[in-house]
Amino acid sequence: MRVRTGRFALGVAVVTVPVVIALLGPVLVGGPPAREASFAGGEGHWFGTDFVGRDVWYQVLHGGRPVVLTALAATALAYLVALPLGLAGALTHRRLVEELLMRPLDVLLAVPSLLMILLVATVFSPGAVGLALLVAVVNVPDAARLVRATATEIAARPAVEALRMQGETWWRIAVGHVGRSMLRTLAADAGTRLTGVLYLVATAAFLGVGAAPDAADWAVMVDRNRTGLFVQPWAVVVPALLIVALTTGTNLLFDAALDRRGRNPGGTSVREP
Repeated sequence: MRVRTGRFALGVAVVTVPVVIALLGPVLVGGPPAREASFAGGEGHWFGTDFVGRDVWYQVLHGGRPVVLTALAATALAYLVALPLGLAGALTHRRLVEELLMRPLDVLLAVPSLLMILLVATVFSPGAVGLALLVAVVNVPDAARLVRATATEIAARPAVEALRMQGETWWRIAVGHVGRSMLRTLAADAGTRLTGVLYLVATAAFLGVGAAPDAADWAVMVDRNRTGLFVQPWAVVVPALLIVALTTGTNLLFDAALDRRGRNPGGTSVREP
């Protein structure tokens, strides 16, 4: 129990710093300081200046919100599409319907996520909203397959068959019983998926997709300031550490929360419904 509690507390501590900076940073900071020489240090700049002479700390306070909000929006959108598709594929009794729902997703799943984002970016330049949509689309096939596999196993239980024999509606069976029984699996997947989405959003922004070349974005900061890494390392180290803390803390938090939920205070496993 102490190990689980300690891991939960560690996850909260690690993830709080980047989340607070990302959400409250633009509110706490005033106007931008005057520009100085590129990759300079001191003179009122806590972490020096970046590749065009802007204050690094000011850019850090403004650069987290795009990463966090884009990742959260992409993850939510992916599940918003994957849940009904996966449930419909698992609970339908028509093979043709299942094939029409799942086979196009298998084709999409065969294309590497980052490659698809880069290919789409060559046709048009997506902003933050476009990047969130792209990341959501590439996550739908995998999430839908997970939902379908989990729902198929639950739908085969006697309780679901009893609900069908009682004449319960599809909605009541899918959402009221199957969906509720999937919550623990979906929560575990959400923690892992959010971490992957954060890395994918950061990587796309690092490559110039969804963010301007001089945008206040943690991933863009790492990319644009790496030429001065050995001259003024804080311009790279600070945003990179915040991205790592955000992804690592999220994983620790979900793992510990699920571990605590899956066991009772006495340490024995909770019986599945």
